[in-house]
Amino acid sequence: MKNRTVIGIICMVLAVITTFAIAPMVNRLTSDTTTVIRLAGEVKQGAQITEDKIETAEVKTDSIPAGIITQKSAVVGKYASSNLYAGDYFTAGKITSEANTADDVFASLDGSKVAVSITIDTFAAGLSGKLQNGDIISVIVTDKETGTTSIPGSLKYLKVITTTTAGGVDKDSVVKNDDGTYELPSTVTVLVNTEQAKLLAKYEDNCTMQTALVYRGDKDTANKFIEKQDEYLKNGGTANE
Repeated sequence: MKNRTVIGIICMVLAVITTFAIAPMVNRLTSDTTTVIRLAGEVKQGAQITEDKIETAEVKTDSIPAGIITQKSAVVGKYASSNLYAGDYFTAGKITSEANTADDVFASLDGSKVAVSITIDTFAAGLSGKLQNGDIISVIVTDKETGTTSIPGSLKYLKVITTTTAGGVDKDSVVKNDDGTYELPSTVTVLVNTEQAKLLAKYEDNCTMQTALVYRGDKDTANKFIEKQDEYLKNGGTANE
């Protein structure tokens, strides 16, 4: 009888501990969540983010990465600044208020800049097929006769409009092959002024050209590189290099 009483008391104490200590702690751990938004499917660079591409999810508050966007209204109608995939969270660097397709850039040309394509002679010359719309690149030039290699000051920071396959398909329209691969680009189209365009045309005949990625990211930072390039040309940088 005495043993039963002791066991009963122990059970009562454990029940009290569970009710007033352990249970609230578990509730706090499991209830401290936040509703976030994330991608429900793949969105290619330059494509508009529509509401059907977004899903909500409950995640632990302390596991949420810093800087993610949690409101649909801040995302719907914006455009992907790079290829995005199912499950991706949204951050300011992943979306833009402007489309970034080749057609959008072409439509915005006002005479101050022109679009010029250069040939990608080798897999490596086109950054192994990894260039994206909006990338900032440098053009590495090698003279076919002398073998001299340089990065001309006039071609240090150029904006990639798009890359295009031999079949004429731009980067933002390329689809996956049945075997999971993609058709590689054969040209890269860049945004330049007329003097830079002449220089590229000259190098197209007499030299080989290779691209080097300088920056990929938010538009404001990318524009700073372009502004630096424009300043160089304005202050005496010559296209006759």
